[in-house]
Amino acid sequence: MESTDSEGRKIGSANFGIYAFYDYDGEPIYVGQTREKLSGRVGRHLTNQRTDAVAMRVLDPMEVAAVEIWPLWELDSLSRQPTTTKEEKKELSRRLSRHLDAYEYSAYLKAIEDSRFKAILNEKIPPVSVPVPLPQSYKASLITDLHLAERGHADIRIARRAETVSRLAHVVRERGKVTVGLRRVLVVQAVRLAFLSAQRLAVAEGRPTPSADSINVSQLVGSVLSESPDTGEDDDLM
Repeated sequence: MESTDSEGRKIGSANFGIYAFYDYDGEPIYVGQTREKLSGRVGRHLTNQRTDAVAMRVLDPMEVAAVEIWPLWELDSLSRQPTTTKEEKKELSRRLSRHLDAYEYSAYLKAIEDSRFKAILNEKIPPVSVPVPLPQSYKASLITDLHLAERGHADIRIARRAETVSRLAHVVRERGKVTVGLRRVLVVQAVRLAFLSAQRLAVAEGRPTPSADSINVSQLVGSVLSESPDTGEDDDLM
């Protein structure tokens, strides 16, 4: 975050930006946007301070091995345009939101395309927007050799991922209303757990590891390109 770009600007100081998290396998797992300082928003995710994704057990910070960020400097400039009336301020805020949504949706589509499962852990799919070219991104590893030794073993990751699935299931059970997105994330997390466990079994048996194509995630969760109109349900399962 302290690195500078070609114009000498600190990457993490951008007030508007998009970020993506990757796991130990290089799999994209989460995409988000911010209209506050990039370093602060990303830092709260990774230090387990309260964010929706962490609080709802959607994202496990210990699974994050790398981060990619897209600073949106042009939106910083746009946000400083002078406004004199409440309506002008509202219109400027709407313009900023439309731009942010378009960039986030474009980064989300990229993550879906790069994912072996063609699904990631966003509870809320970004608003559908016309894809736009993403600006230059900056990607960095967040793990050291010590982290890799302590957390990188498949059995450790399986145990932690199983714990994440269990906690997420408890969140689903305890909510008065459960979003479709949270149920989708529970399925995707379960798929990630099943696939990692299957890989470990194959290694233990000395046979080739399975292909991600062995699990048809789209058949399990449906489309991940737009949010379902059903935003929640009463806890009335039979």
